[in-house]
Amino acid sequence: MSTQVFRIGILGASGYTGADLVRLLCVHPNVEIALLSGGRSAGRPLADVFPHLAHLDLPDLIGLDEVEWPALDLDLIFCALPHAKTQEVVKGLMHETGHSLLDELLIERREDLVSAARNDIKIVDLSADFRLEDTNAYEIWYGRPHQAPELQKAAVYGLPELNRERIRHASLVACPGCYPTAALLAIIPLLQNGMVLADEIIIDAKSGVTGAGRSLKENMLFSEVAEAMHPYGIGRHRHMPEMEQEMARAAGRPVGLSFTPHLVPMNRGELETIYVRLQKGKTARDLREALIERYKDEPFVHIATEGLAPATRHVRGSNLCVLNVFEDHIPGRAIIIATIDNLVKGSSGQAIQNMNLMLGLNETTGLNQAPLFP
Repeated sequence: MSTQVFRIGILGASGYTGADLVRLLCVHPNVEIALLSGGRSAGRPLADVFPHLAHLDLPDLIGLDEVEWPALDLDLIFCALPHAKTQEVVKGLMHETGHSLLDELLIERREDLVSAARNDIKIVDLSADFRLEDTNAYEIWYGRPHQAPELQKAAVYGLPELNRERIRHASLVACPGCYPTAALLAIIPLLQNGMVLADEIIIDAKSGVTGAGRSLKENMLFSEVAEAMHPYGIGRHRHMPEMEQEMARAAGRPVGLSFTPHLVPMNRGELETIYVRLQKGKTARDLREALIERYKDEPFVHIATEGLAPATRHVRGSNLCVLNVFEDHIPGRAIIIATIDNLVKGSSGQAIQNMNLMLGLNETTGLNQAPLFP
């Protein structure tokens, strides 16, 4: 086990994902948290914002304009910032620190870029700012031009189970969204093997309210959320192009995806019910066996016991994704159930998994927490 200690910064530490980064990193043996930024909470101890972290010895929250990047000598930064903010911050950071990534972008072939040796500060972005390879698609779905298209070329999509080797050599990793994480882990191997049809994939997804962030919103009030469930982003959710991008790459062609998320009255957790059409001659059992084979050596992806329906309580507080496959009563169709904790495997835990790979550490370090039950 490595004894090297890396200096880490967390931008946006006053949000839910920032808090979970701190919660998980505080027991990581190779990490020193050297910077916490906090937007409106700048100038306050993190304990004032999150009393459950009051026992930890942490730096106070500061504003982004107060950060003295060279003096901090950071090895890696987590960006848990609002969408569009990370592009601005990372671009400014690259210029301020003379980051060689800007020069490396002159390399035309992505394979050369990814394999290039780097000794500069590394970035793990938890927002959507660098997930979409097509910057025009980003503008369409997020309503504003991409502010750092030159950096987008260097970004590596951060789903470790499917992109591990490129992540190891990356300087800028774009963590997947929570919905895409569960969906892609369930679907990608089956598309790669040609076991399901690419033109009809239906995802019915449900998430806890922390997926909406910590800022005040009327529709997130207790009386608005409790004892109710409602769909949102119907037919136009921003995670759709991200899922389509990765599914199309796996299938070798565009996919037909229908996706509807729902808000459910719980703090954390996510469950997706995925309906697929089988290739001729394939069965639900074949799909299940293919997933078992694909993930047999993966520490964080588990296939549930046959016949057991995955539930959010099976993963709460952990970096696990639990999957299972069921036969539909309609011939030629199958149902896949996938569940994750949206704040851990769907966000902060997966970000740390990426950090471990980027820093040459054991991928599971700091992430072996068992799920919380009950």
